[in-house]
Amino acid sequence: MKKQFDKSYEDIISLENLLAAWQEFVCGKRQKTDVQEFGVRLMDNLLELHTDLANHTYRHGEYQAFGICDPKPRQIHKAVVRDRVVHHAVYRQLYPSFDRLFIADSFSCRLGKGTHKARARFASYGRKVSKNNTRTAWVLKCDIRKFFASINHAVLLDMLAAHIPDLGILLLLQEIIESFRVKSGVGLPLGNLTSQLFCNVYMNELDQFAKHKIKAEHYIRYADDFVFLSEDKDWLSRQLPVLSQFLQDHLRLSLHPDKVFIKTFASGVDFLGFVHFSKHQVLRTVTKRRMFRQLRTHPTNPTLQSYLGLLKHGDNFNLTQQVLNTYGLYTGK
Repeated sequence: MKKQFDKSYEDIISLENLLAAWQEFVCGKRQKTDVQEFGVRLMDNLLELHTDLANHTYRHGEYQAFGICDPKPRQIHKAVVRDRVVHHAVYRQLYPSFDRLFIADSFSCRLGKGTHKARARFASYGRKVSKNNTRTAWVLKCDIRKFFASINHAVLLDMLAAHIPDLGILLLLQEIIESFRVKSGVGLPLGNLTSQLFCNVYMNELDQFAKHKIKAEHYIRYADDFVFLSEDKDWLSRQLPVLSQFLQDHLRLSLHPDKVFIKTFASGVDFLGFVHFSKHQVLRTVTKRRMFRQLRTHPTNPTLQSYLGLLKHGDNFNLTQQVLNTYGLYTGK
């Protein structure tokens, strides 16, 4: 039997939790018109929201869609402020309990984790498997095809119900999950805070399968990107159909046919924005091109500092000097 949480529906919908959720949500957004409008009548709006939640009459609103390039085109769906406060109220109560269930090598959207630590772990595993570059280390890299758009609502709700005995919480989560769909019963919106938690809950099934069924010693996942490292190329090859079958049967997901490969660590593996080699890592070409494009079109100091911060996490001395020599003067450096 899976571990069940002791959080109650009342913990989530309490005025104290709703106010704390607002305070977390509003950080960095105080200049937004819709946020200001909600904040003008803050306590009235929170009391009304609390009443709707307590009476089980809360209904999630529509989404505003807009496109971004990060680096490939993506559709972001933004909920109204009232709904985003609910997302934060849910997240702040449920995240700590779920986070304790996740494996150490799951790095996406978790406190104390992130891309830099995921890349550091990948480099560490590369050194370990290769015995400090004295043996060949092989890497199986996988990616889920249309991940957010493929998440099955019924499968996700079953996973949540396995840990949450409170029917009130489950009904609220169902309202949030079913407020968006790509097609009937499928899809989560990029943009919801709750989507980050739901995705980790969903992919935790793969993480547990990888660690306890496949017995993968060197496995890392960041969102829908995941890698296995091994001295045995044949072992990695044998896992591909096993993984594919598990994803299809249990998660209703499929591997991206163009983003699955097995190659040596020493030959350079593209993972989370950097190309990793045995003794160093460099910014991948597409990220480098996007950086120079952004600096050309937005030559501001915040943009420059953001990319200089990124470059610090790899072996990019020459590239850093090129950026400073070209754009430092324009940004007051």
